[in-house]
Amino acid sequence: MAKSDTREPAVRFVPQQFVRSANVPAASANPRWRDLAVRLWTTDAAAVVVAVAVAYLVRFDHTGLAIVSGEFSPSYLSVSVALAVAWLAALALGRSRDRRVLGSGPAEFSRVFNVTWKLFAAVAVVAYLLRMEIGRGYLGFAAPLGLGLILGGRMWWRRWLHAHRDAGQYQSGILVIGHRDKAAGLIGELHKNSRVGFMVLGVCVPAGEILDGEHIGGVPVLGGMDRAAEIAERIGASAVAVTGADAITADTVRRLGWDLEGKGIDLALTLSLVDVAGPRVLMRPVSGLPMMYVDEARFTGGKYIAKSLFDWLMAAVITVLLLPVLAVVALLVRVTSQGPVLYRQERIGKDGRRFWIFKFRTMVVGADKRLSEVLADQGASSVGMFYKPTNDPRVTSVGRVLRKYSLDELPQLLNVLTGDMSLVGPRPQIDAEVAQYDRAAHRRLRVKPGLTGLWQVSGRSGLAPEDGIRLDVSYVENWTLFGDLLILARTVKVVASGEGAR
Repeated sequence: MAKSDTREPAVRFVPQQFVRSANVPAASANPRWRDLAVRLWTTDAAAVVVAVAVAYLVRFDHTGLAIVSGEFSPSYLSVSVALAVAWLAALALGRSRDRRVLGSGPAEFSRVFNVTWKLFAAVAVVAYLLRMEIGRGYLGFAAPLGLGLILGGRMWWRRWLHAHRDAGQYQSGILVIGHRDKAAGLIGELHKNSRVGFMVLGVCVPAGEILDGEHIGGVPVLGGMDRAAEIAERIGASAVAVTGADAITADTVRRLGWDLEGKGIDLALTLSLVDVAGPRVLMRPVSGLPMMYVDEARFTGGKYIAKSLFDWLMAAVITVLLLPVLAVVALLVRVTSQGPVLYRQERIGKDGRRFWIFKFRTMVVGADKRLSEVLADQGASSVGMFYKPTNDPRVTSVGRVLRKYSLDELPQLLNVLTGDMSLVGPRPQIDAEVAQYDRAAHRRLRVKPGLTGLWQVSGRSGLAPEDGIRLDVSYVENWTLFGDLLILARTVKVVASGEGAR
């Protein structure tokens, strides 16, 4: 192949909404981000005002303004105003509306949650130091109500943002720097899901000649690494993402950061770590270099005791609330087909321990004996890992409805109450499927299986097995109690829509 001109090739296929004039900060190039920030601030403020107002009304003395007791005794009205202002300031200082986390889900919601509990912890400390006796009912109404309303608003705007990102809007333009093969891998990951919110505008390679019209992963190569800051500013990139390369030294990255100063362009360093969440990562400077420690995944200890208590209490509450639904479903199963109401099957649980799982029966009696017949009809010779037959003739008419909305899984609340399962975790499988596990899939057995899980809220049966295993392993090694709450909330939505059921 003939050598090409070493001059920087013309920029191709750069979406027009990202192109801007010089000296305009990239972060502010698209005014839509500022509009979204204003909308978020508005709903956050409304949520805080409603929560504080409700708490104030609870403590309001109809004979006059309620007064906080103690040595320092301001009125609840002044306390409410101060709390509302402090709450909104904390949300801003905690960067809960940072453009880089908007729409990310857990990362954004976690910031809101952390800001809120820290604020109310600070309020409790200040009240103690000033000997103010603020009513527990006041804080008990304001904190959970405000947190729920703020998170509800954030969830609504997240769905709104995802819809616009599906249409190609609210995407952050990125310039990728790295060797061609690593840049191609990063581009593929960033473009895999439009809802992530990244669009790669160009690539800069650290060394070697640049071929005229060269593309990597469908993205044009715009020049060498030495001109990355200039190119990023010219094409309107919001960030420069650096992948691993021998030519990219610590000094090179530092100089690139200097070149990007004042341009409103973020510098992002990608690491060769997959599915390692923030709680397991510790960054420590060593001789001026950032060294990242990754804690080993732990499967025992205090947080697992807390998870078990949470599971039991929530399962007990849900069971009581759903008793009418359980009774109706049981009656439908009983009168529409012959056989028992419940189906019992042996599954493999935590650390390979066997237990009996309970489900509402959705198949005809003797369905197990017809499995080879169904597999033969669908061209399968044996049960594969995570394999579910499509249009299974053994499923009853009522069973199809129960499976679509996962109502057949409700009896597993009993498994949660007996300690065999958790509310959230990887789904339990039969021995024949577990026998096909590789090392990664075996990580699923380090925690209790769940009634629902990250896989189930990310596509259910419509997700490829390898993607589902990656999600389950990621959950096993990085779970948090707050993350469990988010998965449970997402489960309600997925079940109500019947998405991905089989």
